[in-house]
Amino acid sequence: MTTNITTTTTSAAGPAGRLVLASASPRRQALLREAGYSFEVDVADIDESSPPASMLPPQVAVHLAEAKAKAVAGRHPDDVVLAADTVVSFGDMMLGKPADAAAAKKMLQLLSGTTHVVVTGVCVTCQATRHFKSARSMSAVRMRLLTPAEIDQYVASKQWEGKAGGYGIQDPDPFVIRIAGSKTNIVGLPMSLARQMLEEAGVKPSR
Repeated sequence: MTTNITTTTTSAAGPAGRLVLASASPRRQALLREAGYSFEVDVADIDESSPPASMLPPQVAVHLAEAKAKAVAGRHPDDVVLAADTVVSFGDMMLGKPADAAAAKKMLQLLSGTTHVVVTGVCVTCQATRHFKSARSMSAVRMRLLTPAEIDQYVASKQWEGKAGGYGIQDPDPFVIRIAGSKTNIVGLPMSLARQMLEEAGVKPSR
């Protein structure tokens, strides 16, 4: 279950500058490096806590990715900026990054033994070429039933920190028994989609 939906596209011909990643996520940085991209990191400083109440989780992911891209593009007008935001959707309920251990525990209790959807919004923009494109990728994740002791142990390990839904599929034991769709989307950056969008903006891997 992977859905890529383009939400906005404007562009003009022109050479691409450097690639700037608007994210502090070590997982997104690792995925880009593994794919052969050279890039700089400039973290977007935006408020992610209060998206419009009328938005559903997939819309929120794209909205936040676009907001991050715009914030960083203003500081790098000649460069191509890549931004992403990942949320976990349990029905219409959005689960972002847990604020603390108690929130992480509640999220894991909610997701235990269920199927949820991971949504990543991706935005690529370059002010100099008037290029702006955003899209989203969705993957379904089935989590096995967790015991209270397993949840407590995982929360105590702090592996949940900075991860939407309070877990990471790349963790030693991510509790996941089945996925449908892009695994890199669940990690935080759907690479097939990102490569396509970067190429459209004139950016290719350096190796």
